[in-house]
Amino acid sequence: MSPSAVPTPAANDHFENDLSLSLLGLGVEYPPFLVGPEALETLANRFYPPSNALKRVLSINRFTGIETRAAVGDVDHPLVNRPDAPSIKELNALFREEGVRLSVNACKKAIGEWGGSVDDITHIVSTTCTNSANPGFDHYVVKQLGISRSVEKILLHGVGCSGGMAAMRAAAHLALGSSYQQKPARVLVLACEISSVLVRSELDSINEEQAIRVGVCLFSDCASATILGNGIGGESAEPVYDLLGWKHQIIDDTEDDLGFDVDPLGWKVVLTQRVPTLASAAVSPCFQDLIHSVPEFHKDGQAPMATDFDWALHPGGSLIITGVEQAMKLTPEHLRASYEIYMKYGNSSSATILSVLNKLRESEGKEQVIACAFGPGIALEMMVLKRRKLGPTTSNGLEHAEFDGSSNGNGASVGSRDTDSNGSVTEGAAVANGHSDVHGNIPGATPADMNGSGLNGASNIDGRPAANREQAPESNLPVEDLD
Repeated sequence: MSPSAVPTPAANDHFENDLSLSLLGLGVEYPPFLVGPEALETLANRFYPPSNALKRVLSINRFTGIETRAAVGDVDHPLVNRPDAPSIKELNALFREEGVRLSVNACKKAIGEWGGSVDDITHIVSTTCTNSANPGFDHYVVKQLGISRSVEKILLHGVGCSGGMAAMRAAAHLALGSSYQQKPARVLVLACEISSVLVRSELDSINEEQAIRVGVCLFSDCASATILGNGIGGESAEPVYDLLGWKHQIIDDTEDDLGFDVDPLGWKVVLTQRVPTLASAAVSPCFQDLIHSVPEFHKDGQAPMATDFDWALHPGGSLIITGVEQAMKLTPEHLRASYEIYMKYGNSSSATILSVLNKLRESEGKEQVIACAFGPGIALEMMVLKRRKLGPTTSNGLEHAEFDGSSNGNGASVGSRDTDSNGSVTEGAAVANGHSDVHGNIPGATPADMNGSGLNGASNIDGRPAANREQAPESNLPVEDLD
């Protein structure tokens, strides 16, 4: 069937004029290390013999457009520097420590901006795809935050990179249920992922199966949180965003294209080369359905266009970003926050979307925002929000990575980050690793090698055309844009 085939919404799929739902505070916590592309190559050379598959993956890794990725440890972290990959038991122990710590800090930031008390939190909706212990990690976060043990908790599983938005959608329904009962709702939404320590498991598969697995080049660590309220009971501060509506769709017959499979050594990324095309084709009909479901956008009888919004797109890969950019006739400026987070921190799965929304509110922009993410299924999550205020100049948690002042051989900073006098992040140039723009073509790799990672595109972040074709010096094969 067509990649764009998405079910038609029911006739009564619409929202009221005023849902009174708002994001009251945002918090983002990245771990203290930023690792460059050479970190993967270092680990590969330490523990694995040369092979064609590994050579291709490492070539792709140098040209993803990601300058640095956030990680709980550097390239010498003991868990990934042993003869064998860590077990699920060891990964769980690390998540219990590092994931909970990141989560608590992200929640404290969101709660601090909201200005309320933990005693006023009525529900918690959490998600992760890099831990599956019982009780869930949210149990330990609640204990450390001092939240009442009777708070209503929900932990979402199986939603992958779309988990942050799925959690917000679930929180919105909980808040509306409270509104129906004329009760206040303050829902803490939390997403946390620790992907970096899965590197050895992924490298094992590349070595043993001679498979071109690009997920190992993309994923990173992060926790992010927000407080969603229903307006009953008043607020101590102005909301960050109002939530106007949302849409959830499943693209038919795509279960095998995007996923995160359980494995004795953790989890394995499933990512086919169809994903960027499938995802990009599904966005337009979903956007049209969402806009038609929100009465605010039909006051003058004419619905807005995609370009009338800023876009907070989950940066699953640069081709996913550029694919949506082209499909919706956007410019890089519309997607500036997605590009910046992708280049500086990589893809932190479910935790990324709140980081993008946090980055977006740092600067002036369009009043309305479309948030969008893709997850296993393939699931498409989309929301429309309205800006209420700009964020703090300290970037609300994006200033926590530490520097060792080193750089890779291509001139990109590794394990470090510049900040201005206010502690704000000074973002790097749009050129990743000194070789390509954020959609740079990849020497030594064919489109089949890229396997859906989204590594090529049509323009760089400044809107300048990128080369559509490049000769690969190692293979002497032309590399075409995947789209």
